[in-house]
Amino acid sequence: MKRRIVRTIALGSFTLVVVMSTAWQALGQDAKAAYPSMAPLDQYLMSDRNAEIALARSAAPESISRDAEVMVLGRHGYETAVQGKNGFVCVVQRSWAAGIDDPEFWNPKLRAPICFNPPGARSCLPLLIKRTELVLAARSKAQIFEDIHAALDKKALPALEPAAMGYMLSKQGYLSDRDGHWHPHLMFFVPLTEPASWGAGLPGSPVVAAFTDTPERLTVFLIPVAEWSDGTAAPMVEH
Repeated sequence: MKRRIVRTIALGSFTLVVVMSTAWQALGQDAKAAYPSMAPLDQYLMSDRNAEIALARSAAPESISRDAEVMVLGRHGYETAVQGKNGFVCVVQRSWAAGIDDPEFWNPKLRAPICFNPPGARSCLPLLIKRTELVLAARSKAQIFEDIHAALDKKALPALEPAAMGYMLSKQGYLSDRDGHWHPHLMFFVPLTEPASWGAGLPGSPVVAAFTDTPERLTVFLIPVAEWSDGTAAPMVEH
């Protein structure tokens, strides 16, 4: 599958980033060897439901997450744990939110909290829920992406809404073995477009990465921010 990537960082919604370097390729080979297939389901679940709710909420500032719906992962998929009032939905993504070729696609340690805004909750979250449904049905990676394509073609999944975005500001997340919780950032989901149209990856640009040709037919732009969701300062992103 063709995927075009600008700049290098770690996990975001729907993708884990490919770092185009010899060093990363070596790490990627190690990760593929470490995570060749899905681990037992219990390794992806969080036994403490309240801890997962708190982790999901940590993706966004309390002013947003306190009134957001919260979903947690159960044995049959994501389920609502807390009803929301503001249209936002917070959830902890697992490793299969990654691209098909990502070496950590089956890494059971990954926990990537994200809070979708209302347009993102209506049009991006269903893609994550569908992926999870296919994973739990024991579909292979190739079958998962084939099924996503088929569902989009049949309009069984919602079309991307304008202004869809997500907050990923959690200090407690674990986005990859390489980068841990990486940096707090915002994610913007737009129809397939050239990364250059946003200045992604250019020196001094706050848009440090863009993913195109994703299975969901989106371009995803990542913009780091200066603070974690709890208001503490985050390290600067070098690019």
